[in-house]
Amino acid sequence: MKPSPLVILASTSPRRIELLSQIGLPFEVRSPRADETPIRGEKPGRLVSRLALEKAESVMAELAGQVLDAVIIAADTIVVAPDGRKILGKPRDAKDAARMLRSLAGRTHEVFTGYCILRVGMEGAESFVRVVRSKVTLRPLSARDIANYVETEEPMDKAGSYAAQGKGMALIDRISGSYTNVVGLPIAQVVADLENRFGYPLFKWHR
Repeated sequence: MKPSPLVILASTSPRRIELLSQIGLPFEVRSPRADETPIRGEKPGRLVSRLALEKAESVMAELAGQVLDAVIIAADTIVVAPDGRKILGKPRDAKDAARMLRSLAGRTHEVFTGYCILRVGMEGAESFVRVVRSKVTLRPLSARDIANYVETEEPMDKAGSYAAQGKGMALIDRISGSYTNVVGLPIAQVVADLENRFGYPLFKWHR
C-alpha cells in the first residue's frame, strides 16, 4: 500500500486540533504566519480565503527541502455581524464583549471559514481553497444573561465573543449549516475534499 502523505495542520487553534483528532486523522501541527488585517473594502469570503492560502503557503515555505510528500490544511474563521458587513473580532475587554453579545442577541449572523488544502509533492504544489458559511441565531439575552456569560471569561479570546463548543452553546438557538464550521473547521467538507480532490480516502488514514 502506498504510504499516505504527511498531513500538517497549519494552525495552533485548540479547537481545530481537537476536531481533526476526533476523526482519527494523523497529523502534525505547525504555526503559520499571516497578517490577518483585512484589506480595505475586502469582503468576508475573500478575506478568509486569502488568509487560509497565506497560512498554508507560509508553512510550505518553512518545509522547503524537508518534506517531499505532504498535505497542509490551513483555515481562517470570522464572525460577521447581522448587517452582513462588519467583522466581529475578539473583544478588547469585558465591556466590548458585552456590546458584541447585545448586538447578536435574538438575531442571526454568519460565520465564515475559508480553508486551504495544499498538496506538496515531488512535482510541485497544488492548492484548493473553499469558503463555508453557517448561519447562527442567538436566543434573546437579558442584561443579566450577558453579564453572567462575560463573567465566565470565555468570550475574551473568541471572535464574536462566544464559543459554540463551550458555555456559549447555551446562548445558541439554532445553527443553519455546518456546526464544526462555527467551531473553526468544517470537517465534513474538508474530508470530502481530501478524498475527492486529493485521493485521500475516508477513514483509511495511516502514516
